[in-house]
Amino acid sequence: MKPITIAALTLMLAGCAANKDMSSNSASPSRTESCKAVSDQEIAALFDRWNQSLQTGDPHKVVANYAERSILLATVSDKPRLTPAEKEDYFSHFLPGGPSGKIDFRQLELGCNTAVDAGLYTFTFAKTGAVVKARYTYTYRWDGTQWLITSHHSSVMPEKK
Repeated sequence: MKPITIAALTLMLAGCAANKDMSSNSASPSRTESCKAVSDQEIAALFDRWNQSLQTGDPHKVVANYAERSILLATVSDKPRLTPAEKEDYFSHFLPGGPSGKIDFRQLELGCNTAVDAGLYTFTFAKTGAVVKARYTYTYRWDGTQWLITSHHSSVMPEKK
């Protein structure tokens, strides 16, 4: 290769390396967030809190478990529920059946002010005696005061037995 070509390539590579260093140094500011200490038992108890709110029959009390900015992808609705009013509408139709949930299997993952509870649950409906097995995922965020649901996805098990 000619010396000029080698010099040009060297300068280009050096420039790329310098840009990489500069971009990593000017990345987002360091986080000052502190992480809440949390245990598996504390996150598992959040389902119990949610399930107990179902027992009240009051959609407003159920929705109080959800963060202001959250999504409910419910078992028996095709519509994503984003606002508190949309969630209340869903639960106003779900609660009259007298649902009660029981966790059959769960896997928890804890993070810094976040947690995921995913697994399988069974709902029994007091009004009809119907039993529905479903998959679920709850994601939670610590808001500085309490854990709130940021996303809740539930779907009926696809296998017929």
